[in-house]
Formats: sequence, structure tokens, C-alpha cells
Amino acid sequence: MPTRTIEALLFASGKPVALTTLSKLLQISVEEVQEALKQLSKTRNTDASGIHILVHEGKVQCVTHPEEGEIVQSFLKEEVSGELTQPSLETLTIIAYRGPITKPEIEQIRGVNCSLILRNLLIRGLIEEKEDKQRLQNTYTISFDFLRHLGVDRVEDLPQYATLHTEEVITQLMQETA
Repeated sequence: MPTRTIEALLFASGKPVALTTLSKLLQISVEEVQEALKQLSKTRNTDASGIHILVHEGKVQCVTHPEEGEIVQSFLKEEVSGELTQPSLETLTIIAYRGPITKPEIEQIRGVNCSLILRNLLIRGLIEEKEDKQRLQNTYTISFDFLRHLGVDRVEDLPQYATLHTEEVITQLMQETA
């Protein structure tokens, strides 16, 4: 059973994953995924484990032990209330000037994995993630809160927006991910 692989994928994802997605990715049936999740739940959903497996409406996610909610919430609040790091600012700028943009496109421009940065920006409410059915990937855009914090009424009011939004070198970099 691929319980270890499923656990690793759920941990890395940080958000609910459809059972059908796991089935396709691992090339096993949904029933085999469900069986692996039962085994994983037996190991994880105990009082001794800080991580639990939550299955709901055809999706599964790694979550924290319910009794640890208060301390985890306090930790996350502290994590997202501090100043943004330089990589976070760079990623946020790319999203602001080139959005809607996919994670691979952001990573092509920055040259590094951006998963944790995107998660942090989502938690802070500075960006939004939307499903793009044409690209078959999620895209990222800046949020209303981000614009409000900057004091601008629309993204086009950002400094040099017209120039940077259509910069040819960046467009070429983004096309290399396609």
C-alpha cells in the first residue's frame, strides 16, 4: 500500500487533495487510496500524534490534532503578522504585475520553488488562488486586501504597471514553462 507516499503528498500539499487526484497520480484505484487512508488514519489519528488525517467529501488533508488548535493558531498568527521576507516580496510583486499567473510561471521567473511562500501569502490574505480551467492549473492574483493596504483602487494603478505587465523578457520566460 502506498501509505507513505500518500502521507508525503498530503504533507507537501498543505491543502485538501481529491481522492481521484491521488488515484490518478499513484495509478491505483480510488478504493486502494481509501484503504491506504484507513491505514494512515489508524497510525495518525491517535492522541499521541500531532498530525491527523481528515477525509471529507472526496478530499483528504493532513491537519493538526484538534487539541493543539490553540497553540497552532497562536504560532500561525505570529508567523503571518511579521514583516514579509525578501523572497515573499519578490513573489508578491511578480503576482501583482503579471497575474493571473501559475506557480510554475512564478518559479520560472524566480528560479526557485515557491510553495511555502505562496502558502504564507495566501494565509496572510495578500493573494488569492483560483482554478483556471483553460490552463488546467491554479492561478494566483493579488487580493483586495493587498490593494487596500497599498492604497490603490486597482492593480493598474501600481507604479509602471503597463510597462512591467507586458515586459517581453518576462513573457518569454513564462512561455518556457508551457
